[in-house]
Amino acid sequence: MEQLSLFGNHHDLSAPLASRMRPDSLENYIGQKHLLGEGKVLRQILEKDQVSSMIFWGPPGVGKTTLARIIANHTRAAFVDFSAVTSGIKEIKEIMKQAENDRMMGLKTIVFVDEIHRFNKAQQDAFLPFVEKGSIVLIGATTENPSFEINSALLSRCKVFVLEALKKEDLVELLERTLTDKKGFGNMHVTMERSLLEVVAAFANGDARTALNTLEMAVLNGEMQNDGSVIVTKQTVEQCIGKKTLLYDKNGEEHYNLISALHKSMRNSDPDAAVYWLARMLEAGEDPLYVARRLVRFASEDIGMADSQALNVAVSAYQACHFNGMPECDVNLTHAVVYLSMAPKSNALYKAYGKAKEDAARMLNEPVPLQIRNGVTGLMRELHYGEGYQYAHDTEEKVTNMQCLPESLKDRKYYEPTTQGAEEAVGIRLEELAAMRKKAE
Repeated sequence: MEQLSLFGNHHDLSAPLASRMRPDSLENYIGQKHLLGEGKVLRQILEKDQVSSMIFWGPPGVGKTTLARIIANHTRAAFVDFSAVTSGIKEIKEIMKQAENDRMMGLKTIVFVDEIHRFNKAQQDAFLPFVEKGSIVLIGATTENPSFEINSALLSRCKVFVLEALKKEDLVELLERTLTDKKGFGNMHVTMERSLLEVVAAFANGDARTALNTLEMAVLNGEMQNDGSVIVTKQTVEQCIGKKTLLYDKNGEEHYNLISALHKSMRNSDPDAAVYWLARMLEAGEDPLYVARRLVRFASEDIGMADSQALNVAVSAYQACHFNGMPECDVNLTHAVVYLSMAPKSNALYKAYGKAKEDAARMLNEPVPLQIRNGVTGLMRELHYGEGYQYAHDTEEKVTNMQCLPESLKDRKYYEPTTQGAEEAVGIRLEELAAMRKKAE
């Protein structure tokens, strides 16, 4: 447990880099634009000084503690940093007593609880009366879903803000600032190519603390020049992150070459090639969620009704990437890539939408047939909305011969199933439905 003064904000250059570079104002805070951008909800709360108890939910290293400290500075409140790992009910009661005394003197107290999900029910409940009567403003930080890990009584009194993993460009901006800021390496004249900063940012995978720790290691192991300056080379960065920096530019040609290679290897039912191209992308620092999104698209574009389970596998892999992050999610993506490679292939859904899209663009004003319009008012019924509608459930086969396409597109076929995998059975079912409709005529 640490109690901090508002005004002792000097920077000890012997402290870890991540600590020295901790921003002390919103202007220096990087990331979370969805909450702190101009006009966004948390920004407005701070500007209007309407801070109430809240929970910050997000992955490690995205600025939860830093944001809590900035809020305390902004609102001129005492800031108490509480650890759920080392503190118990006794410590909570001591702090609450002090906060209650301070409130009587007109001083706000912000209690920041890191890893609040580690507190048990009794410990969380100890905060409740003080939050309710305004003795403290509670700010909790958690990497776990608050809905499951925080008592409903306490959660109902806190607004939850979801903090996102920092984007690669956010981390590069932070690293560039660190090289020039006197709190960082501004006095050392460090030379480091932007491409290497991007490698460090990709390795950090959204975690500012990891990015700064890696940069610190790279600079301290850099090549010292006669004039006292430091040059950080590719070899130094590779040693610090423990892997080679592969040829890869997420915005350039190689990015599109590799995702194309992955896609086409899966389409050609070649799991070995597909896993290789997956590894090339991930080991070079590609965002696993980008790969997962492409797999979700592939599951419907290239497999579709031939194996509808493929979409479930792809979506599950995307969710697993959210839960695990890199490097743990590499095997989840491998699972999906191999499944999609081995699944029967059909592009019938892709072609069906393409043909329907052409007709829709050509005939945007084509009226909806009256029989399938919804006649919810008297006027609509007078205009024959819903007239002639046939309720499929009233028939033995659960199908009628009612025309659902515009008259100009009557009997148009978009979806034409292949004979691959489960889609062969789908084709048979379509033939059966067509026969039933004909019989109903």
